[in-house]
Amino acid sequence: MQNQILHKDYTSYGGTFQPSLPLNFEFQIKKDDPVRLLLHCIHQMDLTPLYRSFRRAERNLVSPHQLLAILIYAYMNQIYSSRRIEEVCLRDIHFMYLLEGQPAPDHTTIARFRRDHFAPCAKEILAQMAQFLASVGAISFENLFVDGTKIEAVAGKYTFVWKKGVAKNRTKLMEKLDTFLAGVEKEFGIHLRRGSEIRLHHLKRLRRRLKRIQKEQNIIFVYGSGRRKTVLQRTMETLDSYISRLKDYTKKLHICGERNSFSKTDYEATFMRMKEDAMKNGQLKPAYNLQYGVEASFIVWAGVYPNPTDTRTLIPFLEDFHAHIGKRSRKLVADAGYEREENYLHLREKGQASYIKPNNYEVSKKRKWKQDIGRRENMNYLAAEDVYRCAEGRRLVVTGTRRTKSARGYVSEKTMYTCTDCNGCERKKQCIHGNHSKIPMEERTKRLEVAKVFQRERAKNLARIKSTEGIVLRMNRSIQAEGVFAQIKGAFGFRRFLTRGRANVLGETILLALAHNVFKLHQKIQSGTLERHLVSLREAA
Repeated sequence: MQNQILHKDYTSYGGTFQPSLPLNFEFQIKKDDPVRLLLHCIHQMDLTPLYRSFRRAERNLVSPHQLLAILIYAYMNQIYSSRRIEEVCLRDIHFMYLLEGQPAPDHTTIARFRRDHFAPCAKEILAQMAQFLASVGAISFENLFVDGTKIEAVAGKYTFVWKKGVAKNRTKLMEKLDTFLAGVEKEFGIHLRRGSEIRLHHLKRLRRRLKRIQKEQNIIFVYGSGRRKTVLQRTMETLDSYISRLKDYTKKLHICGERNSFSKTDYEATFMRMKEDAMKNGQLKPAYNLQYGVEASFIVWAGVYPNPTDTRTLIPFLEDFHAHIGKRSRKLVADAGYEREENYLHLREKGQASYIKPNNYEVSKKRKWKQDIGRRENMNYLAAEDVYRCAEGRRLVVTGTRRTKSARGYVSEKTMYTCTDCNGCERKKQCIHGNHSKIPMEERTKRLEVAKVFQRERAKNLARIKSTEGIVLRMNRSIQAEGVFAQIKGAFGFRRFLTRGRANVLGETILLALAHNVFKLHQKIQSGTLERHLVSLREAA
């Protein structure tokens, strides 16, 4: 075989061909392809906030709306890596169609656009999508199905920082500082003026005074083996270590805020217990609580929160929805994770009917619950006297109230009821629960805590969810809201975020929402069900 020289330019080997006309990609893409619908949706949206994030628009380069289009279409096709998106832009005619003849952007441009340009205005773009869906009759803002899920952050699994551990170490440091400052005062005669707690600026002030003593006495600090350090040098080195530790603890507590943990590689990720537990040991992983508001199987709003539970996310979610959309859904449907007195009253104040499944809804149907004589629900309530009467006819009277304050400042009040006489009751063990009390059963008395406002709102809500309309709405919540997460986690295969920081994670969350909405809009148009917002009981059966 004759030796050949291989060139970097492969066209020199020949093998070229004359392409046949037409060269336009328009003729190679199906008329009902979702990529056409995606381009139409983007052209209908006002992308002014997105364009405003660019200082200037370069000629002969990809425009912001084209970058947005290829990102959404990539998420529709389970492509999330910026390098993979760059690759398909060079090979896939659907991406070339969205680029409209412009050269394919490189992966750094795509990543920078997703992080620096799209993420800050992601909510405005999702609001534009919701308004577009409303204009074509796909949604009506009548019902809002709210649900959440936890998705793992890109942070490392073992990069946890626990607030309780940091606070404990800080307390120990404060005890050491008290002893240390007493020794400094005795050795150098320096009395440090401070309040009840030692602050960082107190220690820095002490260090400056010790440094002044070093200069006045011309003391030279020595290092290395075989050299004896002076008392002043050892004191200053100890002080420096204490300052460093106090800085570290203060910073970590500030990052935690109201949370109990955070990750060293993503400060805004919180450690949560996930459903996906391969080791079956309840391991906590850094994650974000993703919240979606769904109507007619479309995601109309999205939010990302550091709370592991859903109870404290509902009000911020709804207020954020109202601030950007400018409307409130007439009915709100959610599962038992959102039941809270504060949430009930907020919905009533804003004129929204709540269809929230109570926490005890399923267990209250069981025989054990109905036969439990120790439960408040199974006792007789005398409203005129504000007294409960137990199964043995003994009275539980009001003995006080207890108030609790939420993180948002809402004050909840619970009324305390205590039995007047439990002595000699034969059914005491069946009535008083809790076998780990140190007080003997003979000396214990039946007590109840009743949140009257909460119980009143729960009763109204329970009547609504048991109605025919409530049954239909609860069924649709299971189909629509949980179906959205099935689509994202199952069909899209999205199980872990690719970016760090709550703002960037929210950008990814909204990209998933936009991709889902375009895909769902395509399905509904093709099946002729665009204006059907609810699934009936007959169809579900």
